[in-house]
Amino acid sequence: MHRVFIPFLALAALALPMHAKPLQVFILAGQSNMQGQAKVSTFEHIGMDPETKPMLDEMMGPDGKPKVCERVWISSIGCADQEQIGKLTAGYGSSQNGPKIGPEFTFGLYMQKFTDAPILLIKTSWGGKSLNTDFRPPGAGPYVFNDTQLANFQKQGKDIEKIKAEKVAATGVYYRLMIEHVKRVLGDIKRVVPSYDAAQGYELAGFAWFQGWNDMVDQGTYPQRDKPGGYDAYSTVMAQFIRDVRKDLDKPKLPFVIGVIGVGGPTSEYGPDQQRYKSTHQNMRDAMAAPAALPEFKGSVAAVRTEQYWDRELKLARAKENEVKEKAQKAAKEQKLKPAEERALAEKMRAESLTERERLVLEKGVSNAEFHYLGSAKILGGIGKGLAEAMQQLRK
Repeated sequence: MHRVFIPFLALAALALPMHAKPLQVFILAGQSNMQGQAKVSTFEHIGMDPETKPMLDEMMGPDGKPKVCERVWISSIGCADQEQIGKLTAGYGSSQNGPKIGPEFTFGLYMQKFTDAPILLIKTSWGGKSLNTDFRPPGAGPYVFNDTQLANFQKQGKDIEKIKAEKVAATGVYYRLMIEHVKRVLGDIKRVVPSYDAAQGYELAGFAWFQGWNDMVDQGTYPQRDKPGGYDAYSTVMAQFIRDVRKDLDKPKLPFVIGVIGVGGPTSEYGPDQQRYKSTHQNMRDAMAAPAALPEFKGSVAAVRTEQYWDRELKLARAKENEVKEKAQKAAKEQKLKPAEERALAEKMRAESLTERERLVLEKGVSNAEFHYLGSAKILGGIGKGLAEAMQQLRK
């Protein structure tokens, strides 16, 4: 009889579950579009396009309901009044008028395809927050008002010292909340991932950032925003944000993906009514993407142009619908119609002007405003998938 001696460490490994590889931890942060404003009711629209139908198949289970990921857990703050934790599924977007999704759903689904290790998403997202103030990293120093801002405050008779004090109090608040929450979750992973065993350990595997709107519309902070280089200050603070996150989480080469704001689609396709925004939007996008080109971040930071996921069919249908609305309002004013009569006229003109397909995609594909990517699961699902694919490329 031959006895086989197995080293103690090997026995310990055998005692762990087969999937007990280091937990892969990804941080998702940003403002309202990272929260996600796409209602689950817009999922059906994804399947109306042969190109995105495969993504819908990843998102929906055999029972016709959104999948529940067995290897992906999430802790999310900012989307609801309290922290949300559990296995990843639909419903971790903004809690207002939900259930909704943000990029986290498809990000988790596709990261799950790229690795057989368990995954934890830590999502910190709050609507209406800027990088220049709210998420300002400590290494960027204090927010400094420019001369134009100060002169305007003086003309308006405002208390400049009070404004400065309020800005100091607001600066970096959400950066700190983000870091604090990440450390809190990592300090007690089992609270979020019940099957986690400290013996398996975890790896901080990546950070995805999706923000930009509040900085883009902040003319005070960026007075030359419609000029080349008008958002250079954003690029500078974004680069420092990456450095500080890596320092504060003790991960010097943490893979970092920047989701570049792309509301409205490529600026080259902007219509006549969008031309006044074209240079501002393009300048902001270029500024957001700029840190990925810095030599110090080569191979560890990537920028994803989310304009590529904008739905052109929805855009054209919306433009046509808005044109019909304007004509209806003009006709109602000329005919002095009552509100009920105006609504009836608008519906009649809409039915006559829009094709059945156009009415259907608008009904199935839109659940929010344009600055929230139309509340489209097709668009936000594509963005989450794109962020995951970029992250996987960095990890390789």
